[in-house]
Amino acid sequence: MNTTYGVIAISVVAVATIGIGAFGLRVSRTTSDFYVASRSVRPWLNSSAIGGEYLSAASFLGVAGLVLASGADMLWYPIGWTTGYLLLLVFVAAPLRRSGAYTIPDFAQVRLQSERARQVATVLVVAVGWMYLMPQFQGAGLTVRTVTGAPGWVGSVVVATIVVVNVISGGMRSITFVQAFQYWLKLTALLVPLFFLLDAWTSDGRPSPVAPSDWIDPFTSTGATGLYLTYSVIAATFLGTMGLPHVVVRFYTNPDGHAARRTTLIVLALLGVFYLLPTIYGVLGRIYASDLVDSGRSDAVVLELPSRILGGTSGEVLAALLTAGAFAAFLSTSSGLTMAIAGVVGQGLARQTVGGRRLSGIASLRIAAACSVLVPLGLALAAERIAVANSVTFAFALAASTFCPLLVLGIWWRGLTARGAIIGLIGGGVGAGIGPIVTIIAAPSGWFGTVMSQPALWSVPLGFGLMIVGSLVTRGSIPRNVARTMVRLHTPERVAVDRRDR
Repeated sequence: MNTTYGVIAISVVAVATIGIGAFGLRVSRTTSDFYVASRSVRPWLNSSAIGGEYLSAASFLGVAGLVLASGADMLWYPIGWTTGYLLLLVFVAAPLRRSGAYTIPDFAQVRLQSERARQVATVLVVAVGWMYLMPQFQGAGLTVRTVTGAPGWVGSVVVATIVVVNVISGGMRSITFVQAFQYWLKLTALLVPLFFLLDAWTSDGRPSPVAPSDWIDPFTSTGATGLYLTYSVIAATFLGTMGLPHVVVRFYTNPDGHAARRTTLIVLALLGVFYLLPTIYGVLGRIYASDLVDSGRSDAVVLELPSRILGGTSGEVLAALLTAGAFAAFLSTSSGLTMAIAGVVGQGLARQTVGGRRLSGIASLRIAAACSVLVPLGLALAAERIAVANSVTFAFALAASTFCPLLVLGIWWRGLTARGAIIGLIGGGVGAGIGPIVTIIAAPSGWFGTVMSQPALWSVPLGFGLMIVGSLVTRGSIPRNVARTMVRLHTPERVAVDRRDR
């Protein structure tokens, strides 16, 4: 690929991102603007922003890489990532918005009346955010190295820097505009080259190669191991979405619960359209670029296909467009994650005193944002790279094992207690956290390696079970105002308004 085109593509996305973020700075004035965009983001804008931040490196590059390497079995990843929003719509979206909280730790304190539960949730938000940020930075390094030949650390550092600038300049207000723009950029970046690639495949006058049939057939990894992996991916992706901090925080920006439901419906449509595209890239990659599997570069298939199928200037230009979309994926998801981490850490900083004075909410958020990217950036630079989609699934498993039980039980079961929630959060978190640590450090094989590489199938029931049993044992400590809180969560805003009018 012509490195000039790649550099231009990355530079244009970077400049556009900073420019749109600067516009957000002009309209961000209050602490509420910085944390939740003053709860005034309408469904279409919010759904585009959610699509922008949710469709990460794992979606733009990783899905195609997994389909290239493993075939039809990997389609559970995009199916699960989309279906998760259906569960979010049914169980969480509207009640969560009605809670009036800013973050998941805020929800824990509002529902459970416990500062300790809030602290445990804060630690887990940071852990999930860091686990999700690391592959974004690694993917950025891969992209920059693939298209320009520069060292991998360059892309990681550039993305981290731009993200911090945007978050500290305008907070949630800025990144809402940025992420909405980047969703449509990513969709366009995948869709336009695909027309040319499919045309070249079907009508260039030469025999059209096809993928091998055993790669297309599902459940090629037969036996109990293959079934376990499939169901564990389903558990992580279906349930993890509702517990991802950077997804949940966007629902606090809606004006009310009804708008939150509408936002979720639109997101389902946007994701359904998007995920068709990387799947097709994976199939084309199996036909034209199967050698990437042997070289361990499956995640680069989206970027390399135009040059391999079309070649010449047209291939280079289309590859540059895909590079722009990939870079937008890293920026938008990293912005949302950084904002989610900075939100909970910034609230903690705002409670502290420095020299006898308290930091303002905006200053706390800015300091927290600058610090939040350092650890995942360091891990991305130091750790050996693993498949982008696989590493993101670890974050989904952790969210599914901790925040999913907290939100579902907290919203729908009045018997949840603070002690029970803490026991479940810690137990589910430890269970899901062991998997990536053992997998990355020891790389075990056999059944044990399979169970550790995809822990959600046992860590999610562990989180739910511990939370329920712990609450039943400590049922005497149910918050006194739980009835009022449950009414608040489940009463539609229109009903509440009618009652006040009467």
